[in-house]
Amino acid sequence: MHRANALGRGNRKCSGCTAKTTERNQNMNIIYNEKNRVFKLDTPHTSYCIGVVDEENFLGHVYYGRKLGSDDLAYLMRTGEPPFVPSENNRDRTSFLDTFPMEYTGHNLGDYREGTLSVRTLSGHTGVSLSYVSHSIYDGKKALEGLPATFGGKDECKTLEIICEDPVLKLQVVLSYSIFADTDAVARSVRIVNQGGEAVYLTKVLSACIDMDNDNYEMITLHGSWARERAIQTYPVRKGKQSVGSVRGESSHQEHPFMAWKSRTATEETGDVYAMNFVYSGNFLAQIEESQFGSIRAMMGIHPEDFCWKLEPGGSFQAPEVICMYSAGGLGGMTRNFHELYRNHLIRGMYKDKKRPILINNWEATYFDFDTDKLLDIARQASALGIEMLVMDDGWFGHRDDDNSSLGDWFVNESKIKGGLKYLVDEVNRLGMKFGIWVEPEMISPDSDLYKEHPDWAIQIPGRVGSLGRNQYVLDLTRKEVRDCIYERIAAVLRSANIEYVKWDMNRQLSDFGSFGLPADRQGELVHRQTLALYEMQERLITDFPNLLLENCSGGGARFDPGMLYYSPQIWCSDDADAVERLSIQAGTALIYPLSTMGAHVSDCPNHTVGRTTPFETRGYVALAGTFGYELDVTKIPEADREMIPDQVAMYHKYNDLVRQGDYYRIARYADNHFYDCYAVVAKDKSEALVTYVQVLGRPNFHSRRIRIPGLDPEKTYVIENAADWPEIRQTEYRGDTLHYAGINIPPISGDFKGRLLHFVLRSHQF
Repeated sequence: MHRANALGRGNRKCSGCTAKTTERNQNMNIIYNEKNRVFKLDTPHTSYCIGVVDEENFLGHVYYGRKLGSDDLAYLMRTGEPPFVPSENNRDRTSFLDTFPMEYTGHNLGDYREGTLSVRTLSGHTGVSLSYVSHSIYDGKKALEGLPATFGGKDECKTLEIICEDPVLKLQVVLSYSIFADTDAVARSVRIVNQGGEAVYLTKVLSACIDMDNDNYEMITLHGSWARERAIQTYPVRKGKQSVGSVRGESSHQEHPFMAWKSRTATEETGDVYAMNFVYSGNFLAQIEESQFGSIRAMMGIHPEDFCWKLEPGGSFQAPEVICMYSAGGLGGMTRNFHELYRNHLIRGMYKDKKRPILINNWEATYFDFDTDKLLDIARQASALGIEMLVMDDGWFGHRDDDNSSLGDWFVNESKIKGGLKYLVDEVNRLGMKFGIWVEPEMISPDSDLYKEHPDWAIQIPGRVGSLGRNQYVLDLTRKEVRDCIYERIAAVLRSANIEYVKWDMNRQLSDFGSFGLPADRQGELVHRQTLALYEMQERLITDFPNLLLENCSGGGARFDPGMLYYSPQIWCSDDADAVERLSIQAGTALIYPLSTMGAHVSDCPNHTVGRTTPFETRGYVALAGTFGYELDVTKIPEADREMIPDQVAMYHKYNDLVRQGDYYRIARYADNHFYDCYAVVAKDKSEALVTYVQVLGRPNFHSRRIRIPGLDPEKTYVIENAADWPEIRQTEYRGDTLHYAGINIPPISGDFKGRLLHFVLRSHQF
């Protein structure tokens, strides 16, 4: 399209909108400079810039980093250097395409780096090239149909939509960018519209791409497995492709839909950090590729393996959202930006900003060996100690006495739940406690009435023996009759009694990708449609039961991602609840996600996963960094431990508002030093801070350990409000700058796995 045609009425209209937005909120702004053809998106502290180049209207990435006052930045795309743009000399088109910093890339036409969009036509051809057509800028942010996404009102965020097209394929690509007034985030998504006369097959649709110079960056990713999720891993960015991803049908224990790249000198408090996080719960790819010229291309989206979406004429495909983040304030700045965004613009529902009830879950207390009497015994003791909710875990339905049967048969087993579910719930309510229940709606057991009636409802490849995991199959939720049946069965249980909490679990990954409900040329849509079906069911659940507290889980932390946080304000962090193991797991989780989202419990000892015994007091301190609850048989624990529970309950109620709403600072990670862990939460108004210190291993013949506590007002004086709990700390009054730069001496603690809290408050006369 000719440049003049690309500068239409919609662009002139946006200048007035920009002026109004600037007057209303100086923290965010989007402008388009028609002279140099550069878009500039300004968040409170960052600028993101995109440029339009040449008569062919190539869309290039110009700049992402600290906030700039100028938008005269087109020179950063280096179009004045060889290889020149194709309109000047088409002989070097492939060389140009292979070096130009693309904002969103095509495929098979000369850019040999990994692309973000691939298409196969009915004739079998795969080329795709995109050119800028037009754009619009508006206040607020549109929802993504059928997908979780960040949100915000007209005064809270602003959106740029850039329309590109491939004129040969008649394919329109809408690139969406939203920014927020209260945090440095750019939310990106892509919508593909087929405006041609025949179907095309989308074989890759990633959601975001950033091309930039490699400034000696290091890549950060999160890795793990069951019971050891989200370990932080850092390594140099090098030539070629470095990627993480999942093809397991979920975001997974093993990898995580997150990556960052940072300057090698970056610390918790200083240095450049870039990051991407995928608001999605299925297969994903996150990749950085360094080119022959030292530039890098970072990209994220749905994993292309086994993905193929048939897009009919007039049809559209909405890709999930990627959150892009830049921080000049190191990893800590990145973390607090993510926390702020997700607390304010992703998590929904009545518990969004609310303290969660302290629960006790019977799983590690009883496993499958329980009945009404046993649950009521636990509830009576728990209630007397101040615990606020009883959660009945796996084993209450069908004939399920172990994990080999009954998934899909969501009917109460009244030989185990004597008197029926309503009787049990009413009795628990009479104790002043809420009641919750465990479900696993996405699965089906071969030993179930449902499977005997509908064996074709399991995901499977015809003619092959199905692969079992945990002796269960995955239900094909892409079929409406399947998800309606399962949903109605579970909803009937929830309607039958006063159930106020649901733990939604998923204990095996997907495999054997095949559906009897999809035609042959749409089998490649199965995994994405399965994820969309999950979202539909959870949206239906929280709509029908708006006061329900939903906690997601997937064998622990296999689906701890932003997509699930859109439906549930908390996710079970890991099946490993050992306090020492949780230090690393929770540190990796809190790198991105608010503390309020992390399901964390005081568990039984010796720990059921690693066999370690840690002090009951320390288990409470570590669980305080999350939602806080108990995973044990309160009727059988030592009396000394039981007597601590009322104090732990009081501790939770005293500090949870601060933990849930404050700014999180990593001070030291056990995974780095192998001796201790320390982190702080500072109130938004800097009036108080809670420091958690855990000495994992004691050291012989050492002085005190010095820690530095950032985030407080440097000119105010703070006192240790709970100094009596740690009399070895003789000095109890410090200025904020002293705490940050000089630090405080932490005396040795006798023994391993010992913890302490330090609560700093402003000296009273300063209020």
